Amino acid sequence: MLPSLWEAVARRLDVDWAIRDEAGKYISFTPEMAKCWRWKDELAERGLACVGKHLGRWSALVAPRLLPPLYALTGRRGSPDDFRGAELSQLQLEVAEAVLAEGPSTGPELRGLVGADKKQVDAAVVVLQRALVLTNSGLVEQRQGWGAIAVELLARRWPLPQLPGEDAARRHLAATVLAASGELSAADLAGALGWRLKRSRETLDELAERGDARRRQQGGLELWSMPRIGRHA
Repeated sequence: MLPSLWEAVARRLDVDWAIRDEAGKYISFTPEMAKCWRWKDELAERGLACVGKHLGRWSALVAPRLLPPLYALTGRRGSPDDFRGAELSQLQLEVAEAVLAEGPSTGPELRGLVGADKKQVDAAVVVLQRALVLTNSGLVEQRQGWGAIAVELLARRWPLPQLPGEDAARRHLAATVLAASGELSAADLAGALGWRLKRSRETLDELAERGDARRRQQGGLELWSMPRIGRHA
């Protein structure tokens, strides 16, 4: 339901990510995948997109204009330390406090700061990104191996001075996904934004009642689409 960076770069849906030799051994990324792999970090570093596992256990690239409505659904006020009012485990809170104190930090740095192992810290970062507490800030080169992603407090990297109400925020996000997909079900919207099915259906119904979406039945499945715009002479 959501547009992907791969689709934008490669102009196709099927993913061809590797160049291999005659024996099938990996040689390198394809040019398109190399660009996607690089851009997912550069977009975050240059402040062109908010990148992280914010909508599920996959990396999402969120346009800056959509951050206020997305963050509004957390119920928090948008200050860098407002994670202290969220429902977090002790380790998750310690990781967030470490980033608040130290600034953008990589996984190895966080493990040293909180005294936990890689699996624990990585799991905490995923939860904190899903809760919009942390976000990616860019790639940090390491002495050996791949670079490491540094994470920063989302509300510090992306100041959020004004947040809409939660109902308006849900309608805005749902309308954005609907415009990108053309037509979808409540389950499609729930999967795209990580919402509960009931909430997705209620929000789509609100859009339909306001004239911002059209609703139809197809084979027992309820679908919503953007309203048709009439032609004017």
